[in-house]
Amino acid sequence: MVKVETKLFLRDSATVIFGVLFPTGLLLGLGAIPALRESPPETGGLRSIDIWAPTALVFGMVMIAVQHVPAVIATYRERGILRRLSTTPAHPRSVLLAQMIVAFASVVVSAALMIFLAWAVLDIAPPERPLEFAVAFVVGYAALLGLGMISAAVARTSSAANQIGTFLFVALMFFGGAFLPRVLMPDVLREAGEFLPPGLQTLTAAWSAEAGEITATAGGQPFWLQIAIMAGVAVTASAVAAKFFRWE
Repeated sequence: MVKVETKLFLRDSATVIFGVLFPTGLLLGLGAIPALRESPPETGGLRSIDIWAPTALVFGMVMIAVQHVPAVIATYRERGILRRLSTTPAHPRSVLLAQMIVAFASVVVSAALMIFLAWAVLDIAPPERPLEFAVAFVVGYAALLGLGMISAAVARTSSAANQIGTFLFVALMFFGGAFLPRVLMPDVLREAGEFLPPGLQTLTAAWSAEAGEITATAGGQPFWLQIAIMAGVAVTASAVAAKFFRWE
């Protein structure tokens, strides 16, 4: 099933471009702007592009988790594929598992590509605390996927899944600093963002301690508490999705 889902994923050029390649392209494009490669006095030597880099990473995570996965599952439900699979040795759960494996692999590839090219082209240092970064990445993605699976559970058609996914994408990316950098946000919005997947502040802090200090709020939550919050979101959202999920 994983092999089949991988082939189907690679055939979806829009998802490959925007979910896997776009974060890197976006960061490199912004990095070509001279002003973003300058170091303002208040950032302690960090460039604006250094601080914003984790936000580019989040683009791919959010798109895959809350737009691609729910749309695919809703399409399978709409076309009766899940129902037909239930009458064969290949249970529909195997399709869902394969879809999740392929989706996670795609965000890992996207992240690895972006981190490497950010270092090679823009001289953005790789994450300072790779283990903590990996934990924040996995837990943050799990929280996003939990929300995406709620959408997949309730959306009867791919069109409905796309509409829900677009709403979630815009909302999560707003609090993730895509439209207004977190450092420029009012504290109330930055604090709200600490409780919303994928937990951009944890990714930023694990990538660069200095950047994390700049984007943190005065009463910001400790790193591991934010990780616990994201884990709680992942578990709760997954439980809700499981309760309401229908194969038909």
